[in-house]
Amino acid sequence: MGINDAKAATITDLSNTAKSYIGIPYKYGGTDIKTGVDCSAYTQLVFAKLGISLERTSKAQYQQGSSISKDHLQTGDLVFFNTSGDGVSHVGIYIGDSNFISATTSSGVKIDKINDPYYWGSRYIGAKRIANFSENEIGEVKNAEIDFSIYASRGEVALRLAEILHLDTSDTNSSFPDVKPSSKYAGAAGALKKIGVFTGDENGKFNPGSSITRGQLSKVLVEAFKLKQQGNAQEFADVLSTHWASNYVAILSSNKITVGKGDGTFGVNDNVTLVQLDTFIERLTK
Repeated sequence: MGINDAKAATITDLSNTAKSYIGIPYKYGGTDIKTGVDCSAYTQLVFAKLGISLERTSKAQYQQGSSISKDHLQTGDLVFFNTSGDGVSHVGIYIGDSNFISATTSSGVKIDKINDPYYWGSRYIGAKRIANFSENEIGEVKNAEIDFSIYASRGEVALRLAEILHLDTSDTNSSFPDVKPSSKYAGAAGALKKIGVFTGDENGKFNPGSSITRGQLSKVLVEAFKLKQQGNAQEFADVLSTHWASNYVAILSSNKITVGKGDGTFGVNDNVTLVQLDTFIERLTK
């Protein structure tokens, strides 16, 4: 089987989507992020979010794509291991710098070193390239070009929060100048403004069709769910104490709502994916 043309998906898309599942538990045969996934269900879910179909099992996925040597691995390649002594039994996604991410039996979805001398290094079998991902970084993507089948818009966040918080959305006369009463976001945007979750930009606009960063979402979630600091918080390399979102990120971390991206960063300026939004909300509503 050949390589998919995934030019619409960038390396950043792939990495953000894969890392958004970090912390999801492992379950043999599992395919639901709420209860747990196994290794091949995890890779299948990630690629499905990018519009690419994978077979269900690691052995079947090993038959897809084109073989790639370890020296030529690129972000997005599937990497395979023999963990059972009987051929291909584990699959993960290569994310660069000798790191790969997979659903492990011991820790759920996490990042490991492909050459780990204590375990993975000796069990490596090979890699397959299923798709070519473009080099464009998220910062180079114009807002109008963002794929909202992958990323969450501010309007979508409003709809989800209003529903989960059981807010009264019957009043569609929003005070946001860019949200007309006929907009499907009007009731939710207005209700969230009333409780101080969304206040608008410098021009008072809500911008329902714009993306939202992980830093911005941390503020929204903390205020929507009235979260308070709960003990120690994880420190992230990209969220200094002077950063405007540091307190909100710390509160999310201390409440075990986020564990970051698995590489020591939070991704404070990354646009939020729909998968990440689902994961945050699931953890908040347990």
